[in-house]
Amino acid sequence: MGRHDLRILYATDRTAAKLLDMKPAEFRDLVEVGALPAPLRIGTFERWSIEEINAIVQGTKPKPTEEFEL
Repeated sequence: MGRHDLRILYATDRTAAKLLDMKPAEFRDLVEVGALPAPLRIGTFERWSIEEINAIVQGTKPKPTEEFEL
């Protein structure tokens, strides 16, 4: 497998925000109000599932909390 064949499965808030074309602070705000999922803990690291974020954005998975205000 070549270097370009890698696919990100879990990402930092900075990387996940970049994938959604937003600032990390905006991404964290959406997590805090429940529009995006909370991070997973992997040891001492916080990571977000890219697959889960994609499913929420595409509407194939419900948001973690449907009742939120931006």
